[in-house]
Amino acid sequence: MLTREPNAEGKGEVTMLDLLVNALRQRPDRLVVGEIRRQREAEVLFEAMHTGHSVYSTIHADNAGDTVTRLINPPVNIPKSMIDAVAGIVVQFRHRRLGVRRTLEFAEVLRGGDVNVIARWDVKTDVIKEINELSTLADTLSLYAGMTRQEIASDIAEKTKVLRWMLKNHIMDVDNVGLVVSKYYSNTSELMELVSSDKPWTEELGIYTAT
Repeated sequence: MLTREPNAEGKGEVTMLDLLVNALRQRPDRLVVGEIRRQREAEVLFEAMHTGHSVYSTIHADNAGDTVTRLINPPVNIPKSMIDAVAGIVVQFRHRRLGVRRTLEFAEVLRGGDVNVIARWDVKTDVIKEINELSTLADTLSLYAGMTRQEIASDIAEKTKVLRWMLKNHIMDVDNVGLVVSKYYSNTSELMELVSSDKPWTEELGIYTAT
């Protein structure tokens, strides 16, 4: 769904808030809000977050800390006390000299709006390294999912194993990634048996053959 500017008579405008209200009527599992550049867009983003749904959006910033700085200063100008409604920040980075695109940082947002960088890309080794432990996100998962920190670590390790298997088998297009994710949640044991045995992906799994 897209916004629309008003016509010459000032009629027919469709705002992001209109789209949010319409989306909520469709009982979505997740909401994707367009790129945040101004305060009115950010207000819709935070309104969406406070509906209790999973919400994703994008904003231009150099790193996780700068993302918060952009959000709390003009032209966005969101009060810092509201920033902790954001659970996590993923920073995508394009290294022009090396000609690669990487996830630069993953950070959680702490109470009060500060960030805790959990993992950061090391340009020299081309490896994402863990530099801090989960704090607020771990508490949130414990509250809503009933998971201990040990269970969270085990869950992350399992998902990491699946992602590495997908990378090894060149499962990268949106349809096949979606199929693997669906298989993981609908029949975890079957998929993990395949991953643990390091078997290649097959059409029998319902995964399309790569072309």
